[in-house]
Amino acid sequence: MNRFLELIRHNLSDVRELMPWDVEERIRANPGLMILDVREPAEFDAMHIAGSLNVPRGILESACEWEYEETEPELVRAREREIIVVCRSGYRSILAAHSLQVLGFKDVVSMQTGLRGWKDYDQPLLDKDGNDVDLDLADDYFTAKLKADQMRPADWVD
Repeated sequence: MNRFLELIRHNLSDVRELMPWDVEERIRANPGLMILDVREPAEFDAMHIAGSLNVPRGILESACEWEYEETEPELVRAREREIIVVCRSGYRSILAAHSLQVLGFKDVVSMQTGLRGWKDYDQPLLDKDGNDVDLDLADDYFTAKLKADQMRPADWVD
C-alpha cells in the first residue's frame, strides 16, 4: 500500500519542478505563462500570487475539459501554454502537474516548496481583495496546525 509521500515521489519522476526564484525568472521571461493555483478557494482567498488562476485540485481534471460544470475556459485553452502549478507546500502541485501532463498539456511544471517557499523567498502575495499580504503574518498561515485526532496514535500499526 502506498502512502501519500510515496505517491508524490512516484509522480515526481514524471514532473519537472522549479524553485521559487526560477518561477520569478520565468514570469519575467514569459508574461503569458499561467500560474495555476490548485489550493482550495479559502486558501486562495487568504493569499495567492498575482494573476494566478485558482482551480482546486479536486476538480482539476474536469475543469480542463469542455462541457463540464467545472470547465474553466482559460485552462482548457492553455494546453500549449507554459503552466506553473502551485499549492501550499509543493505536494498537491506535483499531483496536479502529473494529471495535466496525462491530459495532454505540453509545458507543465510544479513549483517546489509551494507558496511557503515563495513567501520565504520574499515574493509578494495578495489577498482576495488584491491587497498585499504582510509576509511576516503569512508565517502563521503556513505553520501546520494539527489537531490531536490528526496525530498518529501511539498504538497504530502500519
